[in-house]
Amino acid sequence: MSRSFGLPPEIIAYLASVNPSEHPVQRKCREDTARLGWVARMQISPEQGAFMQMLARLTGARRYLEVGVFTGYSALTMGLVLKEMHGAEAHILACDVAEEWTAKGRLYWAEAGVADIIDLQIRSASETLDARIAGGEAETYDLAFIDADKTGYGGYYEQALALLRPGGAILFDNVLWSGAVADSGALDTETIALREVAAKAKDDPRVHAIMVAIGDGVMIVRKK
Repeated sequence: MSRSFGLPPEIIAYLASVNPSEHPVQRKCREDTARLGWVARMQISPEQGAFMQMLARLTGARRYLEVGVFTGYSALTMGLVLKEMHGAEAHILACDVAEEWTAKGRLYWAEAGVADIIDLQIRSASETLDARIAGGEAETYDLAFIDADKTGYGGYYEQALALLRPGGAILFDNVLWSGAVADSGALDTETIALREVAAKAKDDPRVHAIMVAIGDGVMIVRKK
């Protein structure tokens, strides 16, 4: 099961006890995914999902996009809160290239009653986002979640920023990369890309940015 980096099991259990309970389908998705083995690490933790739902409530988000769907937990999590707030007017654009994993997600979305608000695109996320920008959807999204190939984060940053309305926010996942970003000896392309996007956000006059130690690190970038 995915868990927040550096937190001991007893703290994880305590967070679960005081945070809102997962929807039964969220729990089913998480538990089913845990049985897949090491790839389950790609799924966000329950406390991160609760945090994202609170951000959606605080911002009144209606339109949300995500890059990196995996077995559908994050889209399910956001679909539940967006549909609760906005009904059929809620919208999720979900981008991924893996039919194998997202097919599982479709089943959970249908079971939870949120499939009708999720537009899943199975192709390059960069192509999908560029098409939406060109198609007139710039500045129409409230929240974005980026949890995909780390070397693509720089490009997704610009595309998501173009699609966000002023005051909207992008959440970048795995920005601590299990601590590798703080290791000067870690020089692989993914770690370097994560450091670069963090530095970019810090110095970008178009946004306010903060990094928090939730999950494997989440960077929140708010468009001015």
